Amino acid sequence: MQLALAQINPLIGDLDGNVAMIRDRIEDARAAGADLVLFPELAVSGYPPEDLLLRSDFLERCREAVDEVAAAARNVVVAFGAPLHGPRDLHNALVIASEGEVRAVYHKSHLPNYGVFDEARYFGPGSGKALVRLGGHLVGLSLCADLWIPDGPPAAAARSGAELILNASASPYHSGKGRERETMLFQRARDMVCPIVYCNLWGGQDELVFDGGSVVVDHRGTVVARAGQFCDDLLLCTLDLRPVRSARLRDPRLRAVAPPDPAGPSLESSPALLAEIELPRGGPAFRGGSSAVPFGPLEELWEALRTGVRDHARKNGLDHAVVGIGGGVDSAVVAVLACDALGAERVTCVLMPSTESRADVEQRARALAASLGCELREFHTDRIRAAYRDVLGGELEGDGADSLSTADRVKARIRSNILMALAQSNGWLLLSTGNKSEHACGYSTLYGESFGGFAAIKDVPRTLVMRLAEWRQQRGPEPGPIPAEIIADPHSGIALDQWSSDGLPRFEVVDPILQLYVEDDEDPEAIASRGHDPAVVRRVVALVEAAEYKRRQTPPGIKISLRAFGRDRRMPMTHRFVAPMPRAVAAPPPPPPMLHAVDAPDELGPAAVSQP
Repeated sequence: MQLALAQINPLIGDLDGNVAMIRDRIEDARAAGADLVLFPELAVSGYPPEDLLLRSDFLERCREAVDEVAAAARNVVVAFGAPLHGPRDLHNALVIASEGEVRAVYHKSHLPNYGVFDEARYFGPGSGKALVRLGGHLVGLSLCADLWIPDGPPAAAARSGAELILNASASPYHSGKGRERETMLFQRARDMVCPIVYCNLWGGQDELVFDGGSVVVDHRGTVVARAGQFCDDLLLCTLDLRPVRSARLRDPRLRAVAPPDPAGPSLESSPALLAEIELPRGGPAFRGGSSAVPFGPLEELWEALRTGVRDHARKNGLDHAVVGIGGGVDSAVVAVLACDALGAERVTCVLMPSTESRADVEQRARALAASLGCELREFHTDRIRAAYRDVLGGELEGDGADSLSTADRVKARIRSNILMALAQSNGWLLLSTGNKSEHACGYSTLYGESFGGFAAIKDVPRTLVMRLAEWRQQRGPEPGPIPAEIIADPHSGIALDQWSSDGLPRFEVVDPILQLYVEDDEDPEAIASRGHDPAVVRRVVALVEAAEYKRRQTPPGIKISLRAFGRDRRMPMTHRFVAPMPRAVAAPPPPPPMLHAVDAPDELGPAAVSQP
């Protein structure tokens, strides 16, 4: 069977644009001689359409779009995802079209409703009918999470004799996700003794990024063809299905678990067979398939962030970004990301010093903008601060509940007001520069550093920001654009470094505690038992709990971890549960090193598989 996997980047709600994109890829696949072309999950609407799915006009237009795509399915079988309303409920559907009409519709059975997923909010589960016959071959249909369930519809289809599994997917990215996904696919293919054709979408959508990485795996769990990451791709592959039958004759496992009752899905159970479709013949033949080399861990993470920034700007009609830089590593990384995503000519950096600023730190910021080749604007803030003192008078002298005075916080808000004025006046995207460690502990000023249109590194801990900065410096043959002084002195910046002045330990000490508490949901006593200083654990946990109200008011940002603030980790601002805090102990054992997903080994076991 000659296959094409159309890895595309749809835009939610742009039904005309998405249909045009799909039809173009159908034409490309037909011209290449493909028998079948597979598109991602909800390719027609984009993923996730969220509450657009509650609007009847949106659903009616999706139905029309399905017919428009089906009309283009001539001399090639087309499989694509769309939301479709059945007799009783709305379904996440995989549509099979041939010779200008819809021939079969599969309804997704397993609807994820955790983490970033809310599919049970919108869709009803399918009946499990998942088989079509394509050119004499029995093929199992599935959508994303159906395949992540060990005994889901694909396994049932394989027990019923399916020689191939199609999976249309919209699998959001997190660091290390590509390795986890392929590990799962290898295991499923071996268990089912069945090849898997997996097509994933790519691109940025609000907080989510999709990485593509579509892949064809044979019945032995070997990669036959692999698409690139974070890019459009039409992956062509020839798959010989004859060895599948031979392998099953030698492997009795499927025979042992085949359903004995006629009600189960089987070849004899005609209701389980959705359609019989002939494959077109006569097109040019192609052999084998290309296999893109996956990115390394840090390059993959950088591409995810770059894609998120670029697509958020592009899909919202913005072609220019503004970044406040202060000579520190966070703002430097965001500025470089913006230039990589949009081009240096479409980025404006803004320096906002005062009489209290260090001259050497200011010079680092200027050197960064010069190295990037982007516009630099400077606004001295002393006169604005003086106006605040004239208006507020003694109100600026009082200290709040924390160590930063009201006057200190006004400085940060002044800088954000300047940036927002530039963004609104020019129609630019304002990129905020706060990292996950600071957001977790509340070390940002409300309507100050936490303010902005889009938070590029909101889900990136400070230690990982540093590693990304160092990696980006070594990316090309020439030294990278970040001045060496910023890399060497990452705690510097125009603004007061409250983290250091408050006596908090280095980020290398705090970030592992945050990972355990925020991402792994471990309780404070368990964290301390791993060798972390109980006093530091108590303080960090208290800071995280107290800062929930701030995090609710931060801009959306790119998710790159398993538990990002916002869509993933949803904690009440007001509650009275107090977790048992660890007591001080003498000489705790040293904690194990922090393991980000970027540090994970290439070969991951089943326990590493997380979510679709």
